[in-house]
Amino acid sequence: MIEKFKKEYQFYKSHPRNLRLLLMTNLIYALVLPIIEMFVGAYIMRSSSNTTWVMSYQLALYSGIPLTFLVNGLLLKYIRIARLYSLGMLLSGVSMTAMMMIDHINLTGIIIAGLIMGLSYGFFWANRDFLSLSSTTDENRNYYFSMETFFYTLTFVVIPFLAGNFIALADKGFLLGGNAQLAYYLLTGFVFLLTFFSSVLVHRGTFENPKREPFIFFHFVPLWWKMLGMALLKGLAQGAIVTAPIMLIMRLLGKEGTLGTLQSVAAILSAVVLYLIGRMAKPQHRLLIFTIGLSIFTAGFFVNSVLFSGVGVIIFMMCITIARPLLEIAYFPILLGVIDKVAALENRNKFAYILNHEWGLYAGRLIGCGMFILLSVMISEDFALKYALLAIAIGQFLSIWVAKRIVQDLNA
Repeated sequence: MIEKFKKEYQFYKSHPRNLRLLLMTNLIYALVLPIIEMFVGAYIMRSSSNTTWVMSYQLALYSGIPLTFLVNGLLLKYIRIARLYSLGMLLSGVSMTAMMMIDHINLTGIIIAGLIMGLSYGFFWANRDFLSLSSTTDENRNYYFSMETFFYTLTFVVIPFLAGNFIALADKGFLLGGNAQLAYYLLTGFVFLLTFFSSVLVHRGTFENPKREPFIFFHFVPLWWKMLGMALLKGLAQGAIVTAPIMLIMRLLGKEGTLGTLQSVAAILSAVVLYLIGRMAKPQHRLLIFTIGLSIFTAGFFVNSVLFSGVGVIIFMMCITIARPLLEIAYFPILLGVIDKVAALENRNKFAYILNHEWGLYAGRLIGCGMFILLSVMISEDFALKYALLAIAIGQFLSIWVAKRIVQDLNA
């Protein structure tokens, strides 16, 4: 067993230094994301018991991201990419602090906190996507994204379990004098600490900024329009993936302790599968991985819609916990391959496509979140949790057809 670990470590060491530094940075930040994604939403649910407010927070967050991508593109002409990347990580803690400082939680405060978190995500993902593009090749992207998603999957086991039960024990009076609010404050401090270490680490790399060239365009070759269609469908489902678990668990199962514990079995299984895929899968296997992930994803939403019970939530959670990483490790190598090809065809700055792709995602997120809020207000929250989420999953399933055409074009 020790020899096996040594062999895997040597394989990791065989990759370029910048790639390894990115993986280590993302490993540390992966400890932060579960708290940001899950427990901020849970905090809103605890304080308001209003699912539309959770989705409003998510929509504000999503609105801040593409605007920050645009600002980031302008700042990259003057500021090192590593500094902007670390700024995005540090702003995560600022947004959580803004949320915790609201004495009486209200929709305005939620939207402001969401926009700040959108700034954080915008600086993080804009620079992370470019660094991933510039630090990898088509041959090692399966490994890079499987390792990155492997980290995120494992942390979505450990961190929700520890953080969820930490809050639950405080809520029940076993810790912190029964002060659950203090538990959230301490988690925010934990986020600040980890984002600081992650920010320091990324500055050890020799990362280069994009070239100082125009990055706003409106006319593209047909291949890129297909990629934007796939981005729109992906964005359609993203809001549901992040917020649906929070709303369903808090509504049908319990509080934060359940929210943390429920992830474990499916996530551990998924992490093992991810590592094996990253070591063995070839570029030609991406479409198959994507199809399997989407099938599991859609099945989970269908079961939730039919059962809409505690059992349904458990099955739903297991399905999306397995499906989400499969979708990520197939989607991003396809995206970067398309960017490489169309940037060469059109002789443009690669950051232009990263920015444009984010607007495609935002269009889908806007439609998905808007549909949920509209159905919640006009009919009921239960109806939205049952059928809006199912409609979103079915729409996302169309991505298989789009992905197939993109892969065919890439191989042509």
